[in-house]
Amino acid sequence: MTIFFQRIMLALVAAGTLSFAPAALAADGKGSAEEASALVKKAVAFLKKNGKDKSLAEFSDGKGQFIDRDMYIFVIDLKGKMLAHGTLPKIIGKDVLEMKDPDGKFLFKDMLEVANTKGSGWVNYKWPNPISKNIEAKATYVEKVDDMILGAGIYK
Repeated sequence: MTIFFQRIMLALVAAGTLSFAPAALAADGKGSAEEASALVKKAVAFLKKNGKDKSLAEFSDGKGQFIDRDMYIFVIDLKGKMLAHGTLPKIIGKDVLEMKDPDGKFLFKDMLEVANTKGSGWVNYKWPNPISKNIEAKATYVEKVDDMILGAGIYK
């Protein structure tokens, strides 16, 4: 596990460090695959209507419309730089291309590969759940839009 990923894990596990809308914390259940892909499609439509700057700010708003229970939007560019993240503002602007999950999987490289070869699709890896604060298996739907990859995932 990389030091960067370890620091992210510690930050997520620390009590009270996440910023979510109260409704998201109180919501029952987990997001479904259909809901995650719909959230990405909603984000794509928002991006096309409102432009890059306004959209990245909205996607990074931990209390905004792109947070739904354990689902949130994140955006990376084609070089692996995090442009927006609904739950981890501290990694915005960071190069995440070499980040590995606890099993050594290069999750963002895999997302870029799927988006660049297929335009959209699913990637499986492990990531901290913002609600349970545990590292869990996750599947993320990604979609390429211009020079960005938008994603939202579900915890299994």
